[in-house]
Amino acid sequence: MNNIEIINLTNEEIKELNDVKYVIDKAIEIEKLNDLEFNIIIVDNEYIHKLNRDYRKIDRPTDVITFALEDYEDIKLEHRMLGDIYISIDKAKSQAEEYGHSFKREICFLAVHGFLHLLGYDHMEKEDEVILFSKQELILNEAGIKK
Repeated sequence: MNNIEIINLTNEEIKELNDVKYVIDKAIEIEKLNDLEFNIIIVDNEYIHKLNRDYRKIDRPTDVITFALEDYEDIKLEHRMLGDIYISIDKAKSQAEEYGHSFKREICFLAVHGFLHLLGYDHMEKEDEVILFSKQELILNEAGIKK
């Protein structure tokens, strides 16, 4: 059984959180996983800026940041506790406008991107970026989240 918590730490009502849950469920299905636990936490730019500065030493807000517990080999659990995905609602809104698609598409994209990072996918090398981005598009398309 999966336990995915979506926590909104902003003062905004976000009706698209049901879509985020749906696309994450689809991602878990596509990746053929079960017995997972992780959090998706929606924050504002100020909050994610502090996280980015304190943990990554990058002094600016970012759109999504993940804290993957599986990166730490000394943590042993009976089920997979993946960690936390933080998404900036402010960045999601501005990037949706910048890229010319809906807020729903952008927040779902960021959730999937963060989820794949928790699973160990990254985009540091070109080959890895191609894999990550193709998985993202597959998941979003399968969930009916179009550009």
